[in-house]
Amino acid sequence: MATDVLHHTHDGAHDHGHHDAGANKVFGFWIYLMSDCILFACLFATYAVLVNGTAGGPSGKDIFELPFVFGETMLLLFSSITFGFAMLAMNKNQLSAVNGWLLVTFVLGAGFIAMEIYEFHHLIAEGYGPDRSAFLSAFFTLVGTHGIHVTSGLIWIIVMMVLVSKKGLTERNRSRLMCLSLFWHFLDVVWICVFTVVYLMGAM
Repeated sequence: MATDVLHHTHDGAHDHGHHDAGANKVFGFWIYLMSDCILFACLFATYAVLVNGTAGGPSGKDIFELPFVFGETMLLLFSSITFGFAMLAMNKNQLSAVNGWLLVTFVLGAGFIAMEIYEFHHLIAEGYGPDRSAFLSAFFTLVGTHGIHVTSGLIWIIVMMVLVSKKGLTERNRSRLMCLSLFWHFLDVVWICVFTVVYLMGAM
């Protein structure tokens, strides 16, 4: 009986250790996101300083197509909702539903990136590349940095789908999904700021 009690205590301590490690990982990821906030704040500040430096070239209202960018925005907003469904499924231990919603999130995110690449290609083909003016340099840097983050998130989603398929909803995978969820929602918030500051205000 003493052995059983000892074994149970050991298991409890083991589970508690796992839980603490997961909580520490999520907390550490929060700190990373705060540093990412500083990065984007610097890019927004740079854009605000350079937005009128068109060097005789086009300004935002000349090149931005708001309906197209609104479509992009909707894809990213819906991908945030579908990721939320994936997390709800994780809390209910529904493994196939988690991967199903992750797949939908991936498709929506990939659609967003495809539209962004098309927009960049179209602008460069028109002669409005990042070397045209300070405004366009700041625009491509800010929007491109966000796009690189979303692409990283898409790769992370694929990795998590593979891990969940192979190992199930383990404590480690749950904490990884929590971190990915924070990252994805963070990118959604940043994009709303980009859409408002760059596109909406630029089109006025």
